[in-house]
Amino acid sequence: MSSNSSTENMKKQGSDSNPAPVLPELPEPLKDLKIKYTKIFINNEWHDAVSGKKFEVFNPANEEKICEVEEGDKADVDKAVKAARKAFELGSPWRTMDASERGRLLNKLADLVERDRLILATMEAIDGGKLFSTAYLMDLGACIKTLRYCAGWADKIHGRTVPMDGNFFTFTRHEPIGVCGQIIPWNFPLVMFIWKIAPALCCGNTVVVKPAEQTPLTALYMGSVIKEAGFPPGVVNIVPGFGPTAGAAISHHMDIDKVAFTGSTEVGKLIKEAAGKSNLKRVTLELGGKSPNIIFADADLDSAVEFAHVGLFYHQGQCCIAGSRIFVEEPIYDEFVRRSIERAKKYTLGNPLLPGVQQGPQIDKEQFKKILELIESGKKEGAKLECGGGPWGDKGYFIQPTVFSNVTDDMRIAKEEIFGPVQQIMKFKTIDEVIKRANNTTYGLAAAVFTKDIDKALTFAAALQAGTVWVNCYSAMSAQCPFGGFKMSGNGREMGEYGLHEYTEVKTVTIKIPQKNS
Repeated sequence: MSSNSSTENMKKQGSDSNPAPVLPELPEPLKDLKIKYTKIFINNEWHDAVSGKKFEVFNPANEEKICEVEEGDKADVDKAVKAARKAFELGSPWRTMDASERGRLLNKLADLVERDRLILATMEAIDGGKLFSTAYLMDLGACIKTLRYCAGWADKIHGRTVPMDGNFFTFTRHEPIGVCGQIIPWNFPLVMFIWKIAPALCCGNTVVVKPAEQTPLTALYMGSVIKEAGFPPGVVNIVPGFGPTAGAAISHHMDIDKVAFTGSTEVGKLIKEAAGKSNLKRVTLELGGKSPNIIFADADLDSAVEFAHVGLFYHQGQCCIAGSRIFVEEPIYDEFVRRSIERAKKYTLGNPLLPGVQQGPQIDKEQFKKILELIESGKKEGAKLECGGGPWGDKGYFIQPTVFSNVTDDMRIAKEEIFGPVQQIMKFKTIDEVIKRANNTTYGLAAAVFTKDIDKALTFAAALQAGTVWVNCYSAMSAQCPFGGFKMSGNGREMGEYGLHEYTEVKTVTIKIPQKNS
């Protein structure tokens, strides 16, 4: 999505008389970005991997190596957990710090991210193939707002007094859980890093973060900024590495009290299993999706086409919430398909750092091949390929924006999470039928309905089995709103007040008193 269309979309979420917040001016990306931070961050210091191993990080737009990063595994995770545990000890600077001071540190961190916005956005574009305009305006904007939101909560998390039977005085404490392992995906590396650490730190926990091996660079840069902000040593530790080694070490660790993961449902199952086989650590998971987007004939068609388009093609389709099952009511089906093809064909693909480019590359060769294989399955199973359908360019992992019509629910492209720029458009006739079809999936992350009829909107808001339901919009998210999945799209919530509950334990304290008075 170009900065231009993201700006237009932001305006759409306001109104003429009450526009949505104006986005900052878009500067040019940095020309000669130097990668300074490639080591493991433990105890506010930079460490080599215990094994001496490094791994290569590539730019998906040109397949060139950016740098090498220290490869953390079990031994490095152990070091990080020791540091986090020490920082969490009773009497430590972190545990004895005023809650308002934790809030001040998070606000300071937001200031520093704002200062370094251009560096971080350029890094995100090079490392993750993300459009620079998207990284700078949307991702960095979301990071700064999330830090400020959680900063505001730090001294407002508290227990209550309870009128217990008998001569007792009872109150609850909302205490931090302890050492939290946090495993971050590659599609929104910095946003997900902030979504994980901000609520955890706000509540007083310490963290060991494993960024995705494809995109570790912004997380490591944040290590330097966290230290500069004044967080005590050991509060935040960052161990780059691979899932089966570093990720598994976190999930199985006997001295980690909670693990939070964003990524695939398949890996989410492994993490839950590891928690069960180790110390029954608390688990929150934000996993895959195959989100239904239901368009009624009475909807504003221009708006529905645009939101459905952005809801799928944003960041090359690499979003867990992607509206990848579009159900269109029969009377407007052909027109909706025609306009969707027209919209998809307007794209300029290329280097995500360049202005005027609206689609960057997929993250890596593995994802690239998986998406092309699913496109082939769609052709074989009888869906009609309306546009796209193949790779683009001679280097980089680019895939043409692809639209399929005449898709039926039994096709792989209608059931499996593609995580690419592939739009499936299905037809429906009745309300009851489309509710059943929309819910007929193991996933339940998000859903949307487009209609001008308030009764239909409310019917679907209640009937759709999803953690978020949008009405006449898509992908509208904010730090104030809880986010998470039903069914196999995950457990627990992130963001909003609900998200903070996932980072505290409730303790009941009861004191015997001589006599209770009301």
